[in-house]
Amino acid sequence: MNNSCLPGGGVLVARVGFIKQLHPLKLMIKSLLRIGAVTLLAAAIAGMPVQLLAQSTNNPAPAKKPAAGHKDSAAKKKAAHPFRGKLAAVDKSAKTIKVGESVYQITSETKITKAGKPATLQDGVVDEPVTGYVKPTEDGKMTATTVRFGAKVEDKGAEKKKTK
Repeated sequence: MNNSCLPGGGVLVARVGFIKQLHPLKLMIKSLLRIGAVTLLAAAIAGMPVQLLAQSTNNPAPAKKPAAGHKDSAAKKKAAHPFRGKLAAVDKSAKTIKVGESVYQITSETKITKAGKPATLQDGVVDEPVTGYVKPTEDGKMTATTVRFGAKVEDKGAEKKKTK
């Protein structure tokens, strides 16, 4: 085989009884395709161990125990937290209020207000807004530390700030 360069940058390849001119652009495209294919193959081979490691686990998934999940949710419910909603019921003899599905104990230490003034448990009206803060007791009941019946009353200082 005899290779010789042509003036236009082409290569003349002579074979027995066959002469063919190859253009440099075609040669460059072929070499880029080969390099690209080799690069993709190398990336696929390099990525396989990572994928295999993620799939190979001999440990079965831990079984979820409903008792443990129930204890966690019970522990969450027994943490001190604020509450807000509509007053569903007032039990004056048991000294409890019901907001949604939750029942809260009212004690002598509970601070009850309505319209910004001190109030009593009897001032609570079913279906009116109620907010407050509750803490758990040793016996598992939620005791209200503060209760506010009715809509929030704006302070005079807040009104002055809004008008400025």
